[in-house]
Amino acid sequence: MLTSEPGKPIRVALLGCGVVGSSVARMLVEQADDLAARIGAPLELVGVAVRRIGKDRSDIPVDPALFTTDAATLVTAADIVIEVVGGIDPARELLLSAIANGASVVTANKALLAEDGPTLYAAADAAGVDLYFEAAVAGAIPILRPIRESLAGDRVAKVLGIVNGTTNFVLDKMDTTGAGFAETVAQAQALGYAEADPTADVEGFDAAAKAALLASLAFHTRVSGRDVYREGITEVSAADMAAAKEMDCVVKLLAICERSTTPDGEGVCVRVHPAMIARTHPLASVRDAYNAVFVQASAAGELMFYGKGAGGDPTASAVLGDLVAVARHRVSGGRGPGESAYADLPILDFGTSSTRYHISLDVDDRPGVLAAVATEFARHDVSIDTVRQHVLTDPETGEQRANLVVVTHRATEAALAATVDALAGLDTVAEVVSVMRVEGA
Repeated sequence: MLTSEPGKPIRVALLGCGVVGSSVARMLVEQADDLAARIGAPLELVGVAVRRIGKDRSDIPVDPALFTTDAATLVTAADIVIEVVGGIDPARELLLSAIANGASVVTANKALLAEDGPTLYAAADAAGVDLYFEAAVAGAIPILRPIRESLAGDRVAKVLGIVNGTTNFVLDKMDTTGAGFAETVAQAQALGYAEADPTADVEGFDAAAKAALLASLAFHTRVSGRDVYREGITEVSAADMAAAKEMDCVVKLLAICERSTTPDGEGVCVRVHPAMIARTHPLASVRDAYNAVFVQASAAGELMFYGKGAGGDPTASAVLGDLVAVARHRVSGGRGPGESAYADLPILDFGTSSTRYHISLDVDDRPGVLAAVATEFARHDVSIDTVRQHVLTDPETGEQRANLVVVTHRATEAALAATVDALAGLDTVAEVVSVMRVEGA
């Protein structure tokens, strides 16, 4: 492990000066004395890489001469490189260059880590430097380090979390105000919770990358973003919200990482999708743009981590926490944990995962329909828990139909998918209106 000379400033390069980067730069300057005391050496900001120099950054207390567009040169002149640019390239090349030149890395880049984390781990290990990334998941919430270090002696069975503040805000407002999806997304954009293009959030890409990181650490197995089953929230309707309320549930976009046992042995299943969750569950009370992660471990039991999952200052807090840890290693020697993928568990097909389901059907209102529906559930080995029926009358024709709501016991995704296909083919079923998973029960 590379160390700095006693008392010599530790050179820090910052890549990116957006919402998070500007908060990091400000906190580095404003807390310089405290950080030096905690580390045992001063930090020297040697440069801030930006896309263009001419932008007004007078609100950031950094010498304007430190701003540069030459990130490639900057990363070769630092002891520690902080990366808050995001994306895959050029971030990957810059970080690999920094590591090759002996710099430790602190990054918030969940997309890159989920895409190519093993390459960064291997490079850091070969160079004897640190790779820290607490800020990549859930902003200020300390979740990765507890899984990576505090629970290193335990066996994690499941990680269940709300890890995207934008979608949680949208679903919370749809639940509490009755507003529609498009209206609520627009509100999130106006408040700065959602980007102009909210696709990465509302389609679940952001949460899937974070789920891959959580699963990799929790199960000591390489999990990439490609291994995560993903559904977004764009299809969640007011009817789904109303149905959840009838069950005393709320709808959340959940990242679910599970250690599962199949006839072929143990494996890992990771999924991101909207689901109903009982209002009595701790995750149900997570409101607005907050995040929370629920961990189940053999010895520790159930643990809950909650807080602000995004924003400049909260994310910068996590970045600086990593910076202090890495800088201390520079001063006193030693390294933080590297990649732990020894378990190398197989990634299970999504069809093997199991949960409960809420299924809404529009059916003919006549005798025998319920029996036909129940037969299809039984034929595909899906057990029914409850059934509710509401009679609907067409205001124009006066024709009566029925809305049938079936809630199942736990079943596999494969069995459920086969059941839904069979139901859609029944003459007495006009439409499979919605299928929503029910978690936490």
